[in-house]
Amino acid sequence: MFNKWGKYSYADQKNRVKRLRTSVVRIALVIAAYILITNVFFPMMAMESASMLPTVHAGDRFIFSAFNLRRFFPAQGRENVSYKRGRLVMVDMAERDETSLALDAVDRIFRFFTVGKLGLPGKKNHIFIKRVIGLPGDEIVMVNYVIQIHPADSPYTLTEYELSSSHYQVDIPQVSSLWDQTIPFSGAMDRITLGDNQYFVLSDNRANTNDSRVWGPVDVGKIAGAALFRYWPPNRIGVP
Repeated sequence: MFNKWGKYSYADQKNRVKRLRTSVVRIALVIAAYILITNVFFPMMAMESASMLPTVHAGDRFIFSAFNLRRFFPAQGRENVSYKRGRLVMVDMAERDETSLALDAVDRIFRFFTVGKLGLPGKKNHIFIKRVIGLPGDEIVMVNYVIQIHPADSPYTLTEYELSSSHYQVDIPQVSSLWDQTIPFSGAMDRITLGDNQYFVLSDNRANTNDSRVWGPVDVGKIAGAALFRYWPPNRIGVP
């Protein structure tokens, strides 16, 4: 039966508007909470390339810590932040005038409605997932794509595997013996000593991927957070 009361009742129309307004507010709060959590406190990020094979695959998804908190504090406030050898971290290679919290927030909205598949059109990706290999004060050298480390507090030089707190594998490419050892991805690197608050980060796939071999040591201020948990795919769920 046609409900004339509902059609002409001012009280009913007012209630419908109220319910609609409440629904819109709830949706806005959910989106705002999602943006706050994933843009500031515990960002979720997908591995989009093959640069961390064979340990991390394209499509693997992680929860990280302390992504954008560093923007709210002066650089010197991060001097006591430390990262363990072997940990996966996010490295933010953007210059501060290249990005903003507002743009990041809009980018998160795009990712929210596309289940993380699409970001803000035209927004340059400046976040990279890499592995911490060298710590402040380390003396390091690369031989055949493997880092040898002389920690500042040790009399011994050991390989990255012996010192790492995490288990991982490295994909070492087969290259011609004629390949010039001075090029960035040759597998050889002169000995360097990391300064205070400097880290050396590398890809597990050490073929043609950007990392500290190209960027040089990265300051702790450029490390946006450490991986806490891999939540996708189901067969690899756990602490990375």
